[in-house]
Amino acid sequence: MSGTSIDYSNKVILAPMVRVGTLPFRLTTLAYGADLVWSEELVDKRVIGSVRRVNPATNTIDYYKGTSLTFSTHADEAGKIILQLGTADPDLALEAALTVKQDVVGIDVNCGCPKKFSIQGGMGAALLTNPEKLKKILVNLVNNLDIPVTCKIRILENRQDTIDLVKMIESTGVKALTVHCRTRDQRSTEKANWEAIKDVVNTVKSIPVILNGDILTQEDIPRARELTNVSSFMIARGAQYNPSAFRKEGLVSYEEAVEAYLKKCVDVDNMFQNTKYVLLSMNTDPQHTRSERYRRIQQSKSTLALCEIFGLEEYHKKVTGKQRERRKAAQDSVIAKRPSEEADATTTGLSKKSKTEQ
Repeated sequence: MSGTSIDYSNKVILAPMVRVGTLPFRLTTLAYGADLVWSEELVDKRVIGSVRRVNPATNTIDYYKGTSLTFSTHADEAGKIILQLGTADPDLALEAALTVKQDVVGIDVNCGCPKKFSIQGGMGAALLTNPEKLKKILVNLVNNLDIPVTCKIRILENRQDTIDLVKMIESTGVKALTVHCRTRDQRSTEKANWEAIKDVVNTVKSIPVILNGDILTQEDIPRARELTNVSSFMIARGAQYNPSAFRKEGLVSYEEAVEAYLKKCVDVDNMFQNTKYVLLSMNTDPQHTRSERYRRIQQSKSTLALCEIFGLEEYHKKVTGKQRERRKAAQDSVIAKRPSEEADATTTGLSKKSKTEQ
């Protein structure tokens, strides 16, 4: 289907990272220069049945399944957010994509995750050796969505198998292909095989090829481009360690990056547990992980406590105060518009705890 288009060429992109690539982290990397951002992988069944809500306090669009937040986005990433889908079923993939398509600019199918949960469910890297199923998933999405569909794979052990796979993927009508330059069984501690992506670039001619693997900062891109001739680049671990990895001017300090990220967390009322997890993942230097500040992060119990560690308590007070005002104004507006007999039920619904308190 025709519809929204994205230029995937000459881009530097935030990779999908479970528990890290949530809304505030994506917004932080965009502020530092990321051209496009992938969401963390969301499994199709988790997305299906989610209900879209506009949050008047944070101006975010939140998808909830029951009381659980599935996905959240904000106008600041409009036109740049691609949702990565974990799936093993063409129909479930399409149903999930249709659920969120109005708030994302593209759908990416995960064919690279090597984790046991994905493999056992026939998702992720399991699709690399089941090309018939992968083709059905991609064709179903391409034919029935009016937003671009892409695919992210790993290289196969056999060179010709990789070439055959990417030919098939290109034939489905996807708009770009990301290649993680490691095999299914290789981990990030092993060097990415940039040489292997040359075969993909020489095979796939109609769509951009995106390189993922050992691109840690902007400084790695010129060398990778010269060696591989790929179109675009995806940063994962480098961004996790410091989201300013996208800055052409170079990295900012850990403290500055944390401050930028924490402010985004407060702005969108990010769940505390997720904020804490990301902060503990950002700097793994032993000198830091043995520090008093790291211990305080580990022992923190709230977003406010995290803000106090980094001197942002006044920012937290100011922003959350405005959020409470906007939430109350929305509540009052709804009550005024509805019959009095509905007022009590509405008040109860709008007075639920914020995400940080859940």
